[in-house]
Amino acid sequence: MNGTPPDDDLKTLALPPDQYRYLLAQAEPPTGPQCRLIERTRALGQVAEMRVPHEQAVLLTLLGRLTAARLVVEVGTFTGYSTLALARGLAPGGRVLTFDVSAEWTGIARTAWREAGVADRIETRLGPAGETLRELPEEPVIDLVFLDADKAGYETYWELLVPRVRPGGLILADNVLYAGEAADPGATGNGAAIRRFNERVRADTRVESVMLPIADGLTLARRTDPADTAPGAGVLL
Repeated sequence: MNGTPPDDDLKTLALPPDQYRYLLAQAEPPTGPQCRLIERTRALGQVAEMRVPHEQAVLLTLLGRLTAARLVVEVGTFTGYSTLALARGLAPGGRVLTFDVSAEWTGIARTAWREAGVADRIETRLGPAGETLRELPEEPVIDLVFLDADKAGYETYWELLVPRVRPGGLILADNVLYAGEAADPGATGNGAAIRRFNERVRADTRVESVMLPIADGLTLARRTDPADTAPGAGVLL
């Protein structure tokens, strides 16, 4: 049966603090460098909310390992917590290219990366990502992408990166619920930008995707192989 699942399929929980602490306890605990980076980020004040939560960082590391990622592209470094997680999931010889506009925040990140022993796997590129991403090779060689930057730029970054992701590679987009605003047809600002982005991803035949209720919403998209949709593809004889 096609169409929208009924509301009684709803199983997603709004977690109270005690249940969230239980969930977090099931994840690999943060390392010493990760704990120190969390504290340095908290000291920045309200902007600290841009750091991905630890359980999401653990997922990023796991997805990197599952894809045997050798080239990861991250758009939106902030203080580097997600970057560190991505670097920990790299295959031997792999690297993370991370794009941001803030020398201050990426300076905090570099200290943490050195403490964690992953600095040699990470390359930072400063400047507007809509420009710097165009400098990447056009060949589809990226194994994993993580988008977590300005929401109005998501559609541009998506179009620049999807053709550069190898078949079977992953594109992850953070904050796709945007505190629930993306579900509102009357959303404005960033909420409206995310809503448009979600519609574009859902309609994109180059990927298969699912939106997960992790943190503020995480879209997980797999780059499909053009051969998958060729005549006769998927036919069992």
